[in-house]
Amino acid sequence: MSYESVDRLQKALSDEVFVYAKDKKKAAGRALGTVVEIITFYMLRSWGFRDCVAIERPLSEFANPDITHNVEYSLHPVLSLERATVSPLRLPLSSTKLLKLLGTGRQAPRGELCKSNTLLSSSNVLRNACTIIEASCGPLIAHLDNVDSLGAQISFSSLHQEPYAIFECKRVGVEEGMRKGPQTIEKAKQGAYVARTVSALQKVRLRNGKVNGVIARTDGSLYSKPYGILIKEVVSSNDPDLLKGFILTVGVVSNHGNWFTSENHNKELKVLAQSYDWLLFLTDRALSEFIDQLLLKPTKDLQPARDAFLASYTGSKGANRFTKVKMDYKADAALQRYFETHQDRLDDWFNVITPVGNSLKSLRGTLGKLAKKDWRRIRGL
Repeated sequence: MSYESVDRLQKALSDEVFVYAKDKKKAAGRALGTVVEIITFYMLRSWGFRDCVAIERPLSEFANPDITHNVEYSLHPVLSLERATVSPLRLPLSSTKLLKLLGTGRQAPRGELCKSNTLLSSSNVLRNACTIIEASCGPLIAHLDNVDSLGAQISFSSLHQEPYAIFECKRVGVEEGMRKGPQTIEKAKQGAYVARTVSALQKVRLRNGKVNGVIARTDGSLYSKPYGILIKEVVSSNDPDLLKGFILTVGVVSNHGNWFTSENHNKELKVLAQSYDWLLFLTDRALSEFIDQLLLKPTKDLQPARDAFLASYTGSKGANRFTKVKMDYKADAALQRYFETHQDRLDDWFNVITPVGNSLKSLRGTLGKLAKKDWRRIRGL
């Protein structure tokens, strides 16, 4: 590993990439935050959850629709899946063109809102999880499967409005010479608040310090057990009373020399660990390794992603083609290949803070169980 801490990595990026920026360290810190989000997204894709992922959608608090929170990634039940081909390919691939492809015409069906998003732009920028229709039952999302000389292959997934899992990424930087970022604890509290309010499965701390899980059944009665036991029961269950409104909350955190390490839990980490169902720690070594291969000592496989990154950070506005939402088409293909061929590395990249003693493989299995449930019956569709 070239860098002993993310602090040194950030300084290297400041000196080598963000030389144009007025505040080089802040620009590098924001870019590292984007990288953490991208690692999380392409990990989910490599696990086979592409068709059910939505990005930056508002999520209501449980039984309190007046308050919503945008979450970075949400995993939804897939109600239907269609595939179509655009041939010949003429860019851009706008929502209007895609709706025509599905035979719904220029207007979205009554009561639905057609979004003005572009799946693939004229400059070959891809929109990940591209929402083309917002309906009361949930979004219709387009995914680009492939582009070749014959045209483009596209998948359309109709998702249920309510997700069964969410992923949030948290990372905080500090100014030079400061020991802690002033917003560190506030960002931790923000993430903790969302994690504790969106799911039907609520946490209650007992007088002895232990935590029970509580679910309100439809008849008004309360069902309670030790939290770790109850969440396993919910994941394994097909009982609508337990699953309606249940959302598995996953936090992904990374260090900046001021938050914590996976072994040394300070206040911020403790706040997050007691709030999320799963808390994943992206190690300094992992982030350094990925940045090394992406930027500082680029591998041939990641060269298109490096080109997209450098093209995005030139100081010009509106040029970004390396984010979780908008990604250069060739960079997207390179990142997909990278994460598909480095599955075994992910277990080493992440430490599972909560639940104690679990693994990334176990989380993937839990998400797989939730994805396969009969959500139409459970949610009365």
